[in-house]
Amino acid sequence: MSALETPRPTRARHRDDVMTLVGAALAALATTWVLYGQVLPFSGTVGFVVAAYVVFMLFYAGLTALTRPWAVVVDRLMTTIVVAAPAIVGLALADMILTTVLKGLEVLVHPNFYTHDMSGVRPTDPYDMGGILHAIVGTLIEVAISVSIALPLGVIAAVYMSEVGGRGARVVRTVVEAMTALPSIVAGLFIYSVLIIRLHMQPSGLAASLALAVMGLPIMARASDVVLRVVPGGLREASYALGAGRWQTVWRVVLPTARPGLATALILGIARMVGETSPLLLTSGATNFMNTNPLHNPMTSLPLYVFTAVKSGEPTFETRGYAAATVLLFLVLILFLLARFVAKQRSPR
Repeated sequence: MSALETPRPTRARHRDDVMTLVGAALAALATTWVLYGQVLPFSGTVGFVVAAYVVFMLFYAGLTALTRPWAVVVDRLMTTIVVAAPAIVGLALADMILTTVLKGLEVLVHPNFYTHDMSGVRPTDPYDMGGILHAIVGTLIEVAISVSIALPLGVIAAVYMSEVGGRGARVVRTVVEAMTALPSIVAGLFIYSVLIIRLHMQPSGLAASLALAVMGLPIMARASDVVLRVVPGGLREASYALGAGRWQTVWRVVLPTARPGLATALILGIARMVGETSPLLLTSGATNFMNTNPLHNPMTSLPLYVFTAVKSGEPTFETRGYAAATVLLFLVLILFLLARFVAKQRSPR
């Protein structure tokens, strides 16, 4: 077979392919601008982008079909779709983060925003007064209590599901998977109806922590179960061959081997609990003062502070809410990045 008859690889990109891509993009933009903005009674950025993308796909398929076989046309279209999907998600995420940061930037530059609470500060006061220290401390206290409750129960449930097995384990796994999709407001209603209404417990940080624990428990249990089931069975068999019992094997072999994965499950559960707002509306109460006692008096957290500030309707207070949302957003982002980092540090042993 001569060089001219050798088929060119489908995924190879040559100069004419690049020119086809650029030409289709320019033609799509021009056509969409004429039809969408001048001829048809449409408006809006989102609609323009969607229409331009559809027109681009048509132009790209037509131009590619002029010089390429049908298999190459399909490959180009599928590649465009696959690349466009994460690009759209990334742009939406970047727009959300950038919008939140820009709206709260005027407050974020003030150091007192991180070192003071809102006691004695009115919503209309300048930004060099007051801060979110009480919300940050409240979030840390509530999450710490929630983790101390949810983590042991989640690991125990995961050990039961992966190491014990049987009909009971299948029931527990079904319940855990169902609770994973549990709406957060249901967890808040459960704690509110049982503790606050029936047992006459006042709204406090402890009540909010219990609601968050209900939300984080199934996530930690499910993630821990997946991690424990990945542990090689040969390690268990070697432990049994040396005379160790089931629980010695779990304690000395399985759990140490799965420790990085369990840390990842913990961080993911914390990240879920940090951003919850609905359970806190019913269980924690709200205050502008610093409260470090979770057993008495209301305790404000970052999600609750953001919700209260943004819905207030006062522009100055709304800006404080966007600044607090930025702090919360980066806190959750750091937790997820930490989870990815810990997941990559798994020991080959």
